[in-house]
Amino acid sequence: MAKSAVRKLEAVTPGAAGPTAMKESQALDRLIHEKMRLGIVSALAVSGPLTFVELKALLAASDGNVSVHARKLEEAGYITCSKGFNGRMPRTEYSLTFEGRAALEKYLDHLEAIVGAMRPNK
Repeated sequence: MAKSAVRKLEAVTPGAAGPTAMKESQALDRLIHEKMRLGIVSALAVSGPLTFVELKALLAASDGNVSVHARKLEEAGYITCSKGFNGRMPRTEYSLTFEGRAALEKYLDHLEAIVGAMRPNK
């Protein structure tokens, strides 16, 4: 990355200086960075609570794919999962936690800082 881009990144990365800014910019939350997990967190941030069936349809994903990635997000404390019944039909609903929203906002801030550093005239 060019020196001017590094300086701009330092300016938008709180507490960063020199090579540290580069490390922080590369410290994207790997958990959220994965495509399916980013989709889940983003969908919950925009729509609020969603059922398993709604998430699956919205993301055009398989049962196993949604299940595995949702579990990782749940283990990290980014989403909650509540299970119940709608009549006799099982119902699983996911919600974004405060920590999940904060992690998504931090992730987006990092991306904006990188884009801003790479596009100096915009």
